[in-house]
Amino acid sequence: MNQAEVGKLMNQLRFKVQPKPWRLRDFETQNRGHRGRLVATRRSVTALIQNERLELAHATGVVTREYTERLLQEAVMHGDKHKPTMELADWWLKDKSLIHKLFKVLVPRFKDMDSSYTRFFHGPFNQSLDISSPKNRVIVELKGHPFPPLAYSNITPNRGLISNVLLAEARREARLKDEYTKVETR
Repeated sequence: MNQAEVGKLMNQLRFKVQPKPWRLRDFETQNRGHRGRLVATRRSVTALIQNERLELAHATGVVTREYTERLLQEAVMHGDKHKPTMELADWWLKDKSLIHKLFKVLVPRFKDMDSSYTRFFHGPFNQSLDISSPKNRVIVELKGHPFPPLAYSNITPNRGLISNVLLAEARREARLKDEYTKVETR
């Protein structure tokens, strides 16, 4: 079996994943290897399923999104009757009441969705003098949650902002100046 056929045996995630592992800095699991990294990520995955929106450091947010997407995809594909999926959910979700939430609340919400199950936003840059605090923050959220929606501020223009008013006025003056010079040269 060649490499192309092996890729078809496993379900693919619905977004691009970085091929190299992320370097996670968690002082609690420092020097514990891959298992320690998975334990740290397990806490974040459990919190994301529980709260449906998290603010994390950039690398931790990306890894949490990847593992949460994988857990949700397995749950949607196989359901709660599939023993390996139940074992996977049992390991990733430390709070066992979240297994019920996963299969009875989240799976029906995501079963007809053909895009990724999470959204990923870059948060505001943290201008702290404390070196130990992460600078880049991200917000990872499950789609369809009950909270007010997040959106980047530059997606929908606001004409009332002073910067937009000044730019619109500068554009208008430049256009009028061009029209005036065209009329004058005739």
